[in-house]
Parts: sequence; structure tokens; C-alpha cells
Amino acid sequence: MVQNRGPVEGLHHHDKEIVVDLFCGMAVLRGADVFAQGIMGCHPGVRRGDEVSVYTDVDGACLKGLSKIYSGHKAFVGNGLARLGRDELFCNGGTNLSGIGIEMTKPLYQAPCLADTLLDRVFAQNLPSIVCGHVLDPKPGELILDMCAAPGGKTSHIACLMKNEGRVVALDKSPQKVQKIYQNCQRWGLSCVEGYVWDASKALCEDADAGGGPPFTACSFDRVLVDAPCSALGQRPSFRNKMTAKELKSYPKYQRKLLAVGVELVKAGGVLVYSTCSLPIEENEGQVEWVLKSYPDLQLEQQTPYVGQPGLEGTKLSREQLQLLQRFDPGASVKTHSDWNTDTIGFFLAKFRRKR
Repeated sequence: MVQNRGPVEGLHHHDKEIVVDLFCGMAVLRGADVFAQGIMGCHPGVRRGDEVSVYTDVDGACLKGLSKIYSGHKAFVGNGLARLGRDELFCNGGTNLSGIGIEMTKPLYQAPCLADTLLDRVFAQNLPSIVCGHVLDPKPGELILDMCAAPGGKTSHIACLMKNEGRVVALDKSPQKVQKIYQNCQRWGLSCVEGYVWDASKALCEDADAGGGPPFTACSFDRVLVDAPCSALGQRPSFRNKMTAKELKSYPKYQRKLLAVGVELVKAGGVLVYSTCSLPIEENEGQVEWVLKSYPDLQLEQQTPYVGQPGLEGTKLSREQLQLLQRFDPGASVKTHSDWNTDTIGFFLAKFRRKR
């Protein structure tokens, strides 16, 4: 476990200011340096080796190449050393530069960057994502479906837990993301993963062949993971969210389409795990209530390991059923048996078993 440390108190704010875009700023909070592409504004006097203060443009209103002090909504993320001067960043076609622009020497949050660390041996993941693979509990030789697999962290973890014995089918609508899944698996020497560019909500077909690619016949898989597209309101760090109420309300409908397909594809006696990285009850406990009402042959099952918190009240689920759900909520005031598991992204897990 790598624990974040911060915010660091008393950091000096230098006169030479760097403004970076929103995604770059969030990456800095997770331990990254500032890459040249993320720099929007730069003090006119910045030269290589200068000490600078880095701010995130929260509203996305900073114009590329700004030389004045940015007066918009910004958030301080730490101090660093300039590895490129302003002239290199913005003059003579410098906007096409790549590589590190600012080395973060005194970030506001001290989170080690693991991006290039032992790539064939270390795959950094948030704790709830790791728990998700263990809750699914795949066994060597089984046929597993990961319905929304990209970027492939859970997919490769599942294959590792299976000791690379069996078959893991990974679906995603993006060719680039499926390619990324294969790259991760190749790096880890995993040959049991099959990636397909496919809409998981259309993965069920009455006369398909489960031995090939999608779509598949009902009752084809030993275990199914529905790590559903969600509003991602549990993701951290995050400076702001521009999602509208209409967008927020659109997710439960699509999640139910995926769940309906996943239920049909899992074998009798098989396991279906539903997960999101979001916090609203409508995307989590509400979906569990819908599944149990719509599919009487599914029942909730105890999760192992269990290091989060029970589900929230607000549905017709019983107290016993809520205890079988696992919720990671960084804003919750209730502490479990240890503190390290509360400082995570927001996440939700439900484990179902289809009755024989």
C-alpha cells in the first residue's frame, strides 16, 4: 500500500507562475511531473532551472501561451524546477514539444509516481480495483467475461489470479483501448486474454458460439464482471465536475442494460460481480435492488476480502443485504477496522450468484 501524504504546509509561492490544464494538475496530485503538453501559461521570464509555482486552470479558460498572471479560477499544486524555458515551450513551433516541462520537486501532495517502475512486475491500481478482482475470485481453467474491460487493469489481474489458465474475454467499444489491454497482457506474459471491440450491451445472441468471439449464447460464462460505465463521482483527485443532472441520470439506464446481458450470460451456479467508481445510490444500491427484483434466481453473496463499508440505506434492501455490499466512500465519517482503506477512490461492489 502506498499512502498519499499532504497537503504540505507552508510551501512558498514563487513569482514565476506556471498554469497547467485540469488533467495535468490532477496527474500532479497523483505524483506526476508536468509534461510540456499540459502547460497552458508561463511567466515571461522563465528559464531552464528556475524555481516555479504550478497552478491548475480549474475552469479551462486559460489561453495557450499566456504570459500574464492568470486571473481565472486556479488551484496551487506545488513547486518545481523548469526543465524548459518559455521560449522553448511557446516559440518556434515549441507547442509540439514532449517530455517533462516542470520537474515537481515540492508537490502539494507527496505521492510517488509508479508509471515507469518495473512495468513487467508492478501494476499500480487503486485498492478497490484490486479488491474487485479477488471478490470475483476467478479459478484456473474457467471462462470469464469482463464486459467493460478497458484500460485492462482488472482484466490482467483476473488472468493473473487464474494463473494464466483458462479464458478471459475482454470487451470494449474502443479499438485503441482494446489494443492497450493486449499491450498490458503482453508485458505480463498473459496469453489467456482475448480482447474484442464490441458493445457489451449487445453481447448476447440466441444462436451464437461461445467458443468464438461475441456475441455469446446464454449461460456461457463461469463468472462475469460488469465494471459498468458510471458518473465516476468517486474518482480522486478531482478539482471540479461539469456533469449536468441529465447526464447523471443517464447512467443507471445503461447500467441496467449491461446487467441484464451479464445475468443472461452467467451460468447456473456462476458468479456476477457489479462494480462502479461512483457514489450515488441510483448507480449502486438501487441497481442491486433492481437486479434482485428482476431476476429471482440471483442472490447476493458475501464478499472476500471485505475492507470497505456496508451499502447505504435508501432502498428496499434489508439490513442483512446491505451488509453483503461493499462501498468505499472517502467522505464517510464511519471508520472500519483500519484507516488505510478509507483513503481511496469512491467505489462500489456487489457479488451475485446465480442459483442452480
